[in-house]
Amino acid sequence: MPLSVQKLASRLTFRQLQVFKAVYDLHSYSKAGELLGLTQPAVSSQVRHLEQALGMPLFEYVGRRLYCTAAGEEMARCVKAIFGELVRIQTNLAAMQGQVAGELKLVAVNTAQYVVPYLLRAFLNLNPQVSVSVTVVNRATALQRLNDNRDDLAIMGMVPSERPLTSLPFLDNELVPVAPYGHPLLDQGEVSAQEFLDSELLVRESGSGSRLALELHCQHHRLRVSPSMELGSNDAVKHAVLAGLGVAVLPKLSILSELALGSLRIVDLAGFPLRRSWCVVYPQAKHPTPAMRAFIDYIQQNISQFERLFARRSPSVSG
Repeated sequence: MPLSVQKLASRLTFRQLQVFKAVYDLHSYSKAGELLGLTQPAVSSQVRHLEQALGMPLFEYVGRRLYCTAAGEEMARCVKAIFGELVRIQTNLAAMQGQVAGELKLVAVNTAQYVVPYLLRAFLNLNPQVSVSVTVVNRATALQRLNDNRDDLAIMGMVPSERPLTSLPFLDNELVPVAPYGHPLLDQGEVSAQEFLDSELLVRESGSGSRLALELHCQHHRLRVSPSMELGSNDAVKHAVLAGLGVAVLPKLSILSELALGSLRIVDLAGFPLRRSWCVVYPQAKHPTPAMRAFIDYIQQNISQFERLFARRSPSVSG
């Protein structure tokens, strides 16, 4: 006979439900343990106690892969509703006190990781009950996550005009041509853009916003782009330039320390720097949560402050 609701409630804990949700979302006991700061045996124990309370298995291994049972899928729907109600209660109680609460899920393109911390510092001081998570990916993945509605907002440049997206530009993003200290190009009086691009150009992977910006600029000005090496992050490109493997066009905000030290130099080229804007982006059809609306309003109200902040941090350095 099924347990009564009262008996079942007395045998369940929120910790069990939290652990179950982590295992379900990540399809792994070990990854759930890493997320929650628990050992794998502790995760297994919590799931086992939950299964004993329900009288049915929630997960099973087929070969070496973990699968959710039919009972587990039903439990997942229930747990999602329970945690959704907790978020709603938290948000509503905060609203009754004139505050904003809840989760804010941000996805940021790789280069935006140099910007996002400075956006969040004052926002979290104003809204301490908002819990923020930031996922850093490349531009193509950020757009896919927006399409899948996995995040609340994206921080990115190069927003595609053909997609139904709302975007709020808030900060200039300068892409500058750089070479390492001592590079022969820096000793020349004048350097053409094509000569720079032919000097062992290092680029990001396809799908990167900074690479796309460079390629569009070169197409418009009929410049040839023949990369000598492709790397998976701006930091990797930066270190490859520092190691003397070539030159690159990089977001200025990602190399401020190297410019200040003189280990990287900006090459004076016609048509550069490329100027784009950082934007807060979300699907037009998405209904903003209170935390989303608070963040968008905060960005809108502080654009001039962001400009001043990053102008102070950005040295005017050239080769």
